[in-house]
Amino acid sequence: MRNPFELKSLAVGTLLATLVACSGQTDPMEPSEESVASVEGRALSTRVVGYFPTWQGDVNTIQYDKLTHINYSFLLPTAQGGLYGVSSGDARLQSLVQKAHARGVKVLIAVGGWMDGNDSPFEQMAANASTRTTFINNVLAFVDQAGLDGVDIDWEWPDPGASSQNFGALMNQLGTALHGRGKLLTAAVLASGGDGIPVSSFADVDFLNIMAYDMGYPHSSYEVAVQSMDYWLGRGLPKSKAVLGVPFYGKNSSNGAYTYAQLVGMDSQAPNKDVVNGIYYNGIPTIKSKTQLALQRGGGVMIWEISQDTSGATSLLNAIYEVAGGGNTTNPAPSVNLTSPANGTTFTPGSTITLSANASDSNGSITKVEFFAGSTKVGEDTSAPYSIAWTNVAAGTYSLTARATDNGGASTTSAAVSITVTSGTGGTCAGVAAWTASRAYVKGDTATSGGKLWRAKWWTQNETPNGSEWGPWELLGNC
Repeated sequence: MRNPFELKSLAVGTLLATLVACSGQTDPMEPSEESVASVEGRALSTRVVGYFPTWQGDVNTIQYDKLTHINYSFLLPTAQGGLYGVSSGDARLQSLVQKAHARGVKVLIAVGGWMDGNDSPFEQMAANASTRTTFINNVLAFVDQAGLDGVDIDWEWPDPGASSQNFGALMNQLGTALHGRGKLLTAAVLASGGDGIPVSSFADVDFLNIMAYDMGYPHSSYEVAVQSMDYWLGRGLPKSKAVLGVPFYGKNSSNGAYTYAQLVGMDSQAPNKDVVNGIYYNGIPTIKSKTQLALQRGGGVMIWEISQDTSGATSLLNAIYEVAGGGNTTNPAPSVNLTSPANGTTFTPGSTITLSANASDSNGSITKVEFFAGSTKVGEDTSAPYSIAWTNVAAGTYSLTARATDNGGASTTSAAVSITVTSGTGGTCAGVAAWTASRAYVKGDTATSGGKLWRAKWWTQNETPNGSEWGPWELLGNC
């Protein structure tokens, strides 16, 4: 039900404990919600949604002019439909609302979060019509009393089946009630695999905050962002409601979490990188690339969470603001062209394929060129001539692209080149190592025996391709 890599609920320290996910809001159909055009009037060309926790951060240092929405996190539900964790009269919340509204920024209350991995209060409350009604009435009262602009539901996570149906019922009833009062409803969702979120809920929310982070190690690459957008748009979520989440923190291989501000304190060059001392995060170039992705394919950017940022030139929120239209200068995207291999080329399984590209930038420099086979990154080069060796390529058909990123964070992807890797009958075994009985094979490995080229069809360690054991091997062709 829950992503084992999710880090929620941040605790202060050199090695932080676990972080929590986020959400956002806005419905282009709601008259109360500002349209993208009106956001542009404030020098932002997309939604910028920042989560702000109840346990840390200073409301006086928030960069309000670089945000469109703030989600105050978290109000907690009970199984009976009650609420606890923060009161509607909380002085800090009231100060946040006053300061944000003075700058045209909407404030929502985020309900839920990681809750120590226990979502049973959501499960039990949503499963019963009576407790759902109690919860909705309590939420509406909280919103009215605190002067808020809406609600973000952060249920981590509804399962497919009955749980999903109950989530749908809750969101439908809550959306109807909030929209009837001119308020917003949003929800935080997994980067992918969110089958517990029914498609019917897409119509009930103003937008979804896609938590494209905490996904393994490294936990929040550009590829994760692309795959997350592919997943939700592929399920039918309208582009205008897809808000891409980015982290203002990093993680090491042991799931230890560090704020971006801590990382900058460790390494003065951290703003221009994505890894410090084995801790992976998003520096300024990657944050800018993700913001451009959100502008092109979605309806905004979401941040977990804004108190983890720095200020001034190293600020990640400032980097988002520059790309989202708030900067004083524009940064034209670089150009890139995949020059090798040629479109339609055929290779033999096990080959090493050289991928090369030309890249240039009209107003700066190229920081890296990445090479992809479909959505899988196969390598990168940081200096011209841009080229990598893609080794031990298995049989199949591949769509290859190159993506260039400049020193301002702008990126461009090349046109795709299609190649085929197959030997076929009568092919050659050039470049394929000879088979020996002592060799250990894994999935996709190739061997020659009896004048024929074979490939392992699945993981088979220490298995020899002879006699009755030919079964796990696939005949590719004659040598």
